[in-house]
Amino acid sequence: MGKFVYENSLRVDFDDRVLAHLQVVIGNKLRRNEPFYFAWKDDASLGGGRTIVWVHSQASLVFKFHGGRQPILNRAWLDALMFTANAPTGLYVVPEPPDDTSSADYV
Repeated sequence: MGKFVYENSLRVDFDDRVLAHLQVVIGNKLRRNEPFYFAWKDDASLGGGRTIVWVHSQASLVFKFHGGRQPILNRAWLDALMFTANAPTGLYVVPEPPDDTSSADYV
């Protein structure tokens, strides 16, 4: 399990594979100067519910991976995540769709 850290105070666990895809989507949005909401469901041990943060170019973000190898990226999943990030409700994790090609060049 990797960690997404927002503003040095909010930490949430994501599978390394999910986190790698989130890193690409978030990086692409910020590179274009496009702030957005990022939402996730909180673990039941934290009381359930959900958390939403406003991601912008001045926010302090850390992607901390547990494993040492970069996962192969799924272009279809990146596209699906980017679609949610461009919606008014913001980025949230959707199930991984099948992918016809690997997308190590999607960055």
